[in-house]
Amino acid sequence: MEWEPPLVQVFQNLPETKIETDEEPIDVSRLKCYELPLVDLGRLNSGHAMNRKECEKEIIEAAKEWGFFQVVNHGICKEILVKLQEEQLKLFRQPFHKKANQNPSNSPTGFYRWGNLAATSRAHFSWSEAFHIPVSSVSDFRTSNHLSSTVEEYTEQVSELTQKIAEILADNMGICSYKTFLADKVVPSSCYLRMNRYPPCPKSYSKTCGLVSHTDTSYLTVLHQDNTGGLQLMKDGAWICVKPNPSALVINIGDLFEAWSNGLYKSVRHRVVTNGQVERFSIAYFSLPTTDTVIRSCSQPTIYRDFSFEEFKRQIQFDVKSTGNKIGLPRFLR
Repeated sequence: MEWEPPLVQVFQNLPETKIETDEEPIDVSRLKCYELPLVDLGRLNSGHAMNRKECEKEIIEAAKEWGFFQVVNHGICKEILVKLQEEQLKLFRQPFHKKANQNPSNSPTGFYRWGNLAATSRAHFSWSEAFHIPVSSVSDFRTSNHLSSTVEEYTEQVSELTQKIAEILADNMGICSYKTFLADKVVPSSCYLRMNRYPPCPKSYSKTCGLVSHTDTSYLTVLHQDNTGGLQLMKDGAWICVKPNPSALVINIGDLFEAWSNGLYKSVRHRVVTNGQVERFSIAYFSLPTTDTVIRSCSQPTIYRDFSFEEFKRQIQFDVKSTGNKIGLPRFLR
């Protein structure tokens, strides 16, 4: 089909190399499936102090024990999510050559990305395509005025959601305060949205990941996904399947929050497995600081040394280019 990226051609030309056991994709049928902890955020505004405290406790416990949880009554109206999905479908149904040429003038890497052209083996190749849209560049996204306005509306609301959750998690860290340390650093213009599509993958490539194992480079990530399934994460040293709940948003801790909380909250490795019959769509919002922000652990003794977000990004880019894989926080251990 004219809109499909040339995943097969590139994948076939990559060498097969064996990777670590815990990273190797496994048949979904062999893994245990779990529902992520579900938190009703409506209790935060219920007017009852006890309800609010219970809700905050559930958020904190899920962030510490799972690194992932899902939320309902989150304040983002269903109409916006439906519109966003409709515009996302139109976006990916464009001819491949048109998608590949959608580059803003101030970004040489462009909005559109597919596979992993830095992959040195099939183990590092992602069977997917995505649009990376910095919130600051939404107005440069000329494909559709309707899409731009929908993305702007969504990112404004999801930014408020991440701030609300971050404040709860930060207050639990004791000496740290989100408003004191991050309120002027994590601003919408430093964040970005990624629209993902995972095309059906031929059965002969069944051990291919839609998105290879990784942790998120963010403070918090908010994921809206369809009902197809495919998200997996590491829990107690083993991969598990996550049961999709399209009526909820998935929240997960990113690398920067783990470093800032000094390991209190974990940035958990996760991946997306491919599906042989149907495509999968998701939309991820990444809460990020300005590039000059210095990430310092909030308690002693510190697990990670101080580093700027710019330094963190440069290290990731170097590792991906030289190894085909992100290494992330282990590079910054004391």
